[in-house]
Amino acid sequence: MQDQFIAGAVIYAKDIGRVSQFYSELAGLPILQQEPDHVLLESTKFQLVVVAIAPAIADQIVISSPPERRENTAIKLCFAVQSLATAREVAMRLGGELNSPEREWEFQGYKVCDAHDPEGNVFQVRASML
Repeated sequence: MQDQFIAGAVIYAKDIGRVSQFYSELAGLPILQQEPDHVLLESTKFQLVVVAIAPAIADQIVISSPPERRENTAIKLCFAVQSLATAREVAMRLGGELNSPEREWEFQGYKVCDAHDPEGNVFQVRASML
């Protein structure tokens, strides 16, 4: 485990293996620890913990294919990526999806796009325009 990260988040998932692999590859977050009930991903600046949803609750959750986006949430995670085009390919390969290039926008020197992971959790990616 790193000495200290700058920020972090927790995502609850039905399939922690699939969701943690998704964020590891898409956001470049190394997997540091894998346990039956959680996976720890961490870089020098960010820590993401993917926690297994309790079995009694997980059994009631159906993840469609493609997953239905869970957009009714007060928080949206944001990850820096090198390229939106590459992130789009990685997301598709791993069961998620970035919005189409027509729905990208510019914000503070970044090209920005919303997306969802394999379980429908909405997040955002940003690539520097420099």
